[in-house]
Amino acid sequence: MNSGNAYDLFMEGKKLAGKNEHLKAIMLFEKATALEPAKGSIREALGLSYYNCGFYDSAKKHFEKALEIDLANDFVHFCMGLCLAKEGRLSASLGHLKIAWAMKPSNTRYSKAVEKYSLLFDKFK
Repeated sequence: MNSGNAYDLFMEGKKLAGKNEHLKAIMLFEKATALEPAKGSIREALGLSYYNCGFYDSAKKHFEKALEIDLANDFVHFCMGLCLAKEGRLSASLGHLKIAWAMKPSNTRYSKAVEKYSLLFDKFK
């Protein structure tokens, strides 16, 4: 298979994920990742589908890889922050959430997440 096939798998996976069929999407994204392991967009989509299925450790693994590929991806920082929050690692979570928010200060989803987890962090300090 070539990268054209990876692209087709990725696009079909995106369609499935858009219909909340994340388990099916994961299968396609995994195949695409095997073909193109250095594509951050595939890692991001795979991580997001794992996250939406509740497989936070697997999601985190792919978000970490996506950040190795592109450290300036604000959305992956946001997703990584959410995964770390699920693990109860609020300080590390806030680090990623604040990076995402600093990159896109107009994103209300990022600012609300920073506010929410800051309150939790302060509560459990």
